[in-house]
Amino acid sequence: MAEELGNQMNGAEAFVRMLEGHGVRHIFGLCGDTTLPLYDALYRLDHGMEHILCRDERSAAYMADGYARVTGKVGVCEGPSGGGATYILPGVVEANESSIPILAVTTDISVSARGHYALTELDQEALFRPLTKWNRTLDSAAEIPETLRTAFRRMTGGRPGAAHIGLPYDVQRGTVEAETVWAEERYGSFPNDRVAPDPACVEAAAIALWEAREPLIICGGGPVLAGAEDAVRELAILLEAPVASTVSGRGVIADSHPLAVGAVGSNGGTMPTRGIVEAADLVLFIGCRAGSVTTERWRFPAPGTRIIHIDSDEAVIGANYRTEVGVVGDARLALEALVAEVKARRQAAPIRQQGRRAALKAREEKFAAFAELAASDETPIRPERVVATLNELLPRDAVIVADPGTPCPYFTAYYKLLETGRHFFSNRAHGALGYSLAAAMGAQIGRPGSKCVSVMGDGSFGFTVGELETVARHRVPITMIVFANGVYGWIKAGQKTGFGERYYSVDFSATDHAKVAAAFGIESYRVTEPGELRGTLMKALEAEGPTLVDIISQPLQEARAPVSEWIA
Repeated sequence: MAEELGNQMNGAEAFVRMLEGHGVRHIFGLCGDTTLPLYDALYRLDHGMEHILCRDERSAAYMADGYARVTGKVGVCEGPSGGGATYILPGVVEANESSIPILAVTTDISVSARGHYALTELDQEALFRPLTKWNRTLDSAAEIPETLRTAFRRMTGGRPGAAHIGLPYDVQRGTVEAETVWAEERYGSFPNDRVAPDPACVEAAAIALWEAREPLIICGGGPVLAGAEDAVRELAILLEAPVASTVSGRGVIADSHPLAVGAVGSNGGTMPTRGIVEAADLVLFIGCRAGSVTTERWRFPAPGTRIIHIDSDEAVIGANYRTEVGVVGDARLALEALVAEVKARRQAAPIRQQGRRAALKAREEKFAAFAELAASDETPIRPERVVATLNELLPRDAVIVADPGTPCPYFTAYYKLLETGRHFFSNRAHGALGYSLAAAMGAQIGRPGSKCVSVMGDGSFGFTVGELETVARHRVPITMIVFANGVYGWIKAGQKTGFGERYYSVDFSATDHAKVAAAFGIESYRVTEPGELRGTLMKALEAEGPTLVDIISQPLQEARAPVSEWIA
């Protein structure tokens, strides 16, 4: 890894070589004064990495997030000091709370300038401390190799999370001994250093599960991150237990499986799926925090239901429910051990059938109500019709990235995932608008063989419109779908149901999003009539480059969205 300097290299060169050594192939970022040495090293060195210049540091972090979710590799984003460091924060905290390992690199003023009122000076390490799993601002170039090795180990080991490194200008120009520049490539992917569960806890969980009359499995994002889909399916079959998921857990089991229930909770759950939770006498949470959305504010499952909880983070277990058995460990390792224990008990016991019947009944009821709305020819176009059309047109391996607002509950509830793994996701940790477009671009770069679709409301479009230029410049072949209704719909729906229809400061003027996209050089369409929807979406999905479809759609406060608070 040594450069022309023989046994030494400068800090920026060492930083680039450390990223390369950890298997990084894409960097998402935005330039600044303090970044000049790093960009110069990226220009000069032969490293095999592509830098994606973004128009906003927040988008760079969201791109790294989407990239990491579909590749299983660390996503890397970077930005300059001052405003760049503050702009990148939303993407970093979203990834960290979603257990997605992204490395945020923010360059900084020189160490020698600290305390002298230099332009853009701020305490980056203090700023990022509460938002990351691991965080460090460097003081000397010699620290670069070990700092990068530590960052990658911490991001990908145990419960994955985000890391931040502050890289001062003079540190980038300092001297690093070439012999210290070596990487541990396996830590460029995740998960790593999996923790095996306590056998006694696994045995106790197996006994409780086999005793239960109507067990239910609820999966968060943990099993998907751990690659535990096969183990989840095997356990469900052994127990004849329905499998439900959170928004983040979608893809843990194919929706075509007889035991698949779909999403539960207040965002994407429906009355039939809530009934499955109400009927369970024991709930097994796997890689799920049992938070307010999943449990509809801790009402379903009801207090008193027997609870078993598997999670890699011991702090999660017992935080919200009295837990009969807690199993701390990696989801895949814990489930594989649990399957072995349950198999031993199943040999001499009758096979149960009620779980299969309950799951089928819930699915049939949910989609019967959905189909009626999806067939409507009413205008504005119902969101159900959009989801149903995409169910028909998209290939099995497509990736859907949904923004909060209109897309999240509809696609969580009704988009049919026929393949396991990461084919649908949304930013559910903090739910900031403007995530979907950037994350879908990152996902498309990370998984170029699959069709990636960004679905957003027009509120989200306003947050992220600048990245249309990035999409167009790189000709990233994503399809962007905008639900256009001129309102921050989630808030207006809340004002309708909880505040007597006292609507205040939630409506904004209409935008022709197709014309905006066309101005950036993106092939775009506008749909106002339901009969035009299928043909237009088909053209957009089959086009070679990026496309945008602007759909004049029913606002949330008038819709029958699968959101329990509004339904009630």
